[in-house]
Amino acid sequence: MVRPCGLLNRQEEPVPLKSISVTLSICEFVAGVSATLNYENEEKVPLEAFFVFPMDEDSAVYSFEAMVDGKKIMAELQDKMKAHTNYENAISQGQQAFLLEEDKCSRDVFCCNVGNLRPGSKAALTLKYVQELPLEADGALRYVLPAILNPRYQLSGWPEDSCLKMKTPVVPLEDLPYTLSMVATISSQHGIQRIQCNCPLSPIEYLGDDKTSAQISLADGHKFDRDVELLIYYNEVHTPSVAVEMGKSTTDAVDCLMGEPSAMVSFYPDIPEAQPPITCGEFVFLMDRSGSMQGPMSKQDKSQLRIEAAKETLILVLKSLPVGCYFNVYGFGSCYEPFFHRSVKYTQRTMDEALRRVKLMQADLGGTEILTPLRNIYSGPSIPGHPLQLFVFTDGEVTDTFSVIKEVQINSLRHRCFSFGIGEGASTSLIKGIARVSGGMSEFITGKERMQSKALRALKRSLQPVVEDVSLSWDLPSGLSAKMLSPEQTVIFRGQRLIIYAQLTGMMPPAEATGEVCLKYTLQGKSFENKVTFCLQPKFDANLTIHRLAAKSFLQTKDMGFRETPAKDKKDVLKVSIDCGVISSHTAFIAVNKDLNEPVQGPLVRRDVPRPILLSATAVMSRYRGGGLDKHQAFGDRPKKKCMSLKICPEMAGAHSSTNRTNLETHHTVFGDNHLVQLISLQKADGSWDLNEGLAMVLGVSLEEIRTALPIKNADSSGWATVLAVLWLHANGKEMKCEWELLERKAVSWIHMHAGSVMRVLMKAAINFLKSSEDPAIFAL
Repeated sequence: MVRPCGLLNRQEEPVPLKSISVTLSICEFVAGVSATLNYENEEKVPLEAFFVFPMDEDSAVYSFEAMVDGKKIMAELQDKMKAHTNYENAISQGQQAFLLEEDKCSRDVFCCNVGNLRPGSKAALTLKYVQELPLEADGALRYVLPAILNPRYQLSGWPEDSCLKMKTPVVPLEDLPYTLSMVATISSQHGIQRIQCNCPLSPIEYLGDDKTSAQISLADGHKFDRDVELLIYYNEVHTPSVAVEMGKSTTDAVDCLMGEPSAMVSFYPDIPEAQPPITCGEFVFLMDRSGSMQGPMSKQDKSQLRIEAAKETLILVLKSLPVGCYFNVYGFGSCYEPFFHRSVKYTQRTMDEALRRVKLMQADLGGTEILTPLRNIYSGPSIPGHPLQLFVFTDGEVTDTFSVIKEVQINSLRHRCFSFGIGEGASTSLIKGIARVSGGMSEFITGKERMQSKALRALKRSLQPVVEDVSLSWDLPSGLSAKMLSPEQTVIFRGQRLIIYAQLTGMMPPAEATGEVCLKYTLQGKSFENKVTFCLQPKFDANLTIHRLAAKSFLQTKDMGFRETPAKDKKDVLKVSIDCGVISSHTAFIAVNKDLNEPVQGPLVRRDVPRPILLSATAVMSRYRGGGLDKHQAFGDRPKKKCMSLKICPEMAGAHSSTNRTNLETHHTVFGDNHLVQLISLQKADGSWDLNEGLAMVLGVSLEEIRTALPIKNADSSGWATVLAVLWLHANGKEMKCEWELLERKAVSWIHMHAGSVMRVLMKAAINFLKSSEDPAIFAL
């Protein structure tokens, strides 16, 4: 059998998309991106091509244009329904038309339609967007070019007009028929320290001796097996600043956001760490147990499975919770399984029961349906004096993101949500959206990053007292005022960057004039303030970057999806979106080539551009047969099999007392040779350790040797065991300190409370016994 020539999808149909080229410009913490999709029709009939692709939900898409056989056609941003009508009318009349839209169900999925592409024609479609770059805990700025769009689990009855409902062909990576190239320029007045990438790069070229600018490019041959991720380290990132940008001077910009200067304010509040942290709260952990969690954390060799990283993470957070709080753990997939009917008080018995169930967890609950367990959590009564803190872990393969975000927003006054996107292709719309509307924080875990580290950092933040009475004030010359464009900030976390947008209205003063903006807040009864003085002379930017970002900030607050946005907000969303040229769920870019000498003739043939799948079809079906994924879910369809019945653990079951379940055999079977996790799993709820065989195995000595070395006869062996455990953590787990820091502080507090009188003797004996060089100061409160 002779294969047809040219690029083909799985159905052996030619693929019109040939390549994607990206030009990236990063200045300080803002990225400007121009992405070009190059199409060519090698068939003998006119084509209509559809390409569904991922975008970061923070992207403010503001331009779309088509270059067809040398002719440029600029797209217009219109009401989405109007744009669809105009597109269909143009296609039916034989005109070339191009449509770019955000999916109705998720802000991080886009669809590009190419209609009536003539035989032999070439079309280059360019979309442009700007976005803020998030700041990582280690000071890096993260830019991600999404390349992976995982299948999204779809509920029955979900709208057919979602991009995610398209039966997009899925092909193995090696058969993907289009290529990706990227060139990036990075600049900062503070100087560039280093640049890291998860994909092969050409050699980094620094421009100038001061290393304030650099240029990089993606090495040839990139396969769509991962998102392209850049980590950029500047010499200084925590400097407060204000940038003022000139507005448009055209008559169409009057009475709209684009007509006046806009300001972007960035603060890095120096919030002191509270000592000790708060000990109250209701902590609920919602962990994805869908089939996709059986996959590896990354493409790296010997990468930990997602579900195994999830189990380790839960053990760490359970051990790190404060005594006296309340907690619960939910596993979710096509159905959900809470550990307890309602949140229970954190005691030795409840912690042991939770650990027993963690060890039994598998990625065996089918699809990813998060809305039902969320509603179950919110339906429970609030616990007086214990505000709800929700931690959501998911690989984000959910279709109905706007409905989930809306549910979290409705309940935002009674809780905060900390969300974690696991692996490549996690929905940025879901992960960032639920954190934003609840005043929480979002994290993404990719490559070699550890879920454990990011989860414990978020837990530490949640245990800090709430910053209150947040306000922003402006000191501007007479006749000039600032109108806030960003939503009112009510929550600030330690180490967080705060970005605020405002419109400056009135008479602009002379060039040398300055203004001042002041951020005020209170923490534990103390007042704090951060001030920035800035030049009021606005700078010209042809792309109106700050204005676009301000519009995006507004849209993220008001635009809750094509179907979920309240009627009172839809009018504002449409106005800001169209006035500022920034796409929303209610608008779409439409371009029509009306200058063709004659209409396109012949029947129009549909071609769907394939997307990659990280697993081969054989591997996917193998996982399906093993109970992890079902074949419909793997390729984006609704699963056909029934969900298992809900399993709810009794609030307290005496039969599950863990005194006989924390033995050496159980721990070794579950955790293998990971002595750090073994040691942590042995810690008790109050922070102490018992002297037993499990501890002896981790320390690498016999239980008898430990007992013999006890310096004070008839002393409490738990004090001795806890001092040894803390010392071992410092000596053997320094690289993972951020993961055990909270539980170690709990242990040190226990030592001071229960072994304070003999602590110095125990410390000295432990240092000698373990032959440690650690400073005894580690035991200070």
